[in-house]
Amino acid sequence: MARSLQHMLLGRPLPTTAMLEERLTRPRAIGAFGLDALSSVAYAPDEILYALLLAGAAAARLSLPIAVAITALLLIVTVSYRQTIFAYPHGGGSFTVARENLGRIPGLVAAAALMVDYLTVVAVSVTAGVQAIVAFVPALDTHRVSASVAGILLLMVVNLRGVREAGAIFVLPTYLFVGSLGALVVWGLLRVTVLGGVPQAVHAAPSAAVEVLTPFLVLHAFAGGCTAMTGIEAIANGVPVFKRPEARNAAATLSTLAGILAVLFLGVTYLGQRVGAVPTAQANVVAQVGRAVADGPLFYLVQLSAAVVLLLAANTSFNGFPLLAAIIARDGYFPHQFTKRGQRLVYSNGIIVIGVLAIALVVVFRGSTHALIPLFAVGVFLCFTLSQAGMIQHWLRTRGPWWRLKLAVNGVGALATGLATVVVVVAKFAAGAWLVVLLVPFLVMNFLAIHAHYQRTREELANVGPSPDPHDLRHRTLIPVHKLNRATAEAVRYALSASDSVIAVHIDDDGAETRQLQHTWQAWCEHPPADRAVTLSRGDRPLVDYIQRVQAEEPRQPLTVMVPEVIPHHWWEEPLHNQSAFGLELALRYKDGIVVTTVPIRLHR
Repeated sequence: MARSLQHMLLGRPLPTTAMLEERLTRPRAIGAFGLDALSSVAYAPDEILYALLLAGAAAARLSLPIAVAITALLLIVTVSYRQTIFAYPHGGGSFTVARENLGRIPGLVAAAALMVDYLTVVAVSVTAGVQAIVAFVPALDTHRVSASVAGILLLMVVNLRGVREAGAIFVLPTYLFVGSLGALVVWGLLRVTVLGGVPQAVHAAPSAAVEVLTPFLVLHAFAGGCTAMTGIEAIANGVPVFKRPEARNAAATLSTLAGILAVLFLGVTYLGQRVGAVPTAQANVVAQVGRAVADGPLFYLVQLSAAVVLLLAANTSFNGFPLLAAIIARDGYFPHQFTKRGQRLVYSNGIIVIGVLAIALVVVFRGSTHALIPLFAVGVFLCFTLSQAGMIQHWLRTRGPWWRLKLAVNGVGALATGLATVVVVVAKFAAGAWLVVLLVPFLVMNFLAIHAHYQRTREELANVGPSPDPHDLRHRTLIPVHKLNRATAEAVRYALSASDSVIAVHIDDDGAETRQLQHTWQAWCEHPPADRAVTLSRGDRPLVDYIQRVQAEEPRQPLTVMVPEVIPHHWWEEPLHNQSAFGLELALRYKDGIVVTTVPIRLHR
């Protein structure tokens, strides 16, 4: 039943030979890696206006120049990451570039920052999607947290089914969102330039300013709008999952994604300015533009597709985080379990971990997108900066054709993203970015501690010692016995096949039970299961203490504790058996010279 349920949810296991078939084409890669970037069109213009409107309605006119500056930065980063893709086609993005060119610590800082960004992407995207749905179904407002948790669980299951299948599932909503929002932007521009303009949004702008329009406020708005650039780096991290030629397909997908994002972001920001959009909890800029420009089927199509895409945008992190975790784990800075692929050839552990952590984040922040936004973009801009700085060092070291031009591109990218990083951290620090600033060093220290542990383990295990002399070893086996039954008999037979000294021990306070067991034991041993004797002893102390005493008598000889394990016919009967065996394994786990093993006895009814 458990296997059937697993196959129904995740599909049947794939052989490793299907790895190439599971890779992504360009259209599917947009669905798998592009949703985070594309979905930011639904909230990045809002974040610009949230800051500017503090200075009054007149300050909203700066939203378009700020969007243009962000778009210019987006194009610089895109060109820079194209070069990264071709220089490092094995994936890893910022982590690989920074580690190989700037050193171990900068590489780990990039990895930590990117992991934090991936985590916040899941929380922000899903809560923003739920917020968009609330615009349709206001009654859902009281269930934001549970709806967000359900969305994350759904994405976990979809991604556990495999990269190719996840990409295929997300293709339709992605292109539906791009097509409908693109049509809305084009129709809005036609109305503005040819058909006599558009009506104003119904939400009124604040009549009075609560803050003075200062350069810092403008930088705050710029920092909020920079959330539009999150997700751009994911393609550089996941180059190996593309169809061959991997680097060329990844670079082409990145260029396509950046072009679509730039057009939609500028179009929505411009139309939002023209209709006087004021973002609220009930209606964002996209919704107000849609209502003013095309209050009909197109509006509802944009809203519905935006809600779906916002929910699914977290898929970028479900692709990027497991790949990044696997690369870091292969270098020994993350638990090795993250390098293991699941039955659908995806890094299942990474998918599950980021899903669980995102659920915790949503619960802590009570499903509020605006409360989570300050955690957003800090990590990704730090990664941008480290990646571009690493590429500068790469070109200085390797040279090659057109290296000076490439160096200049990455130099401009490093300078621009470095300044943007400072702006984002300063502008968002008090609102919550301080948490990211603390979390990144904490993760780096953990990476170093994990690496040190693996290094110590390798050094200790490398000392194999002299070749063992089998004549110096006497294999002893101890079997805990509660009563004589088939489970005990099977354990004894198995022990006699592998050991020349078998002790069956029965723990008894007053000895009465042991004497009764002795009679049945002697009768059974009239036809011994083998030509070796089995001693039945009475233990007058706790079993663990008795085992340690036996081991202490001959500390240089190994002692195997062999526990009969009953395997019930039905899985739901499992809790009724083997609790003693489980407890014994835990109790003796860290005792030298003692090996605990089980002998399975399967019930057939």
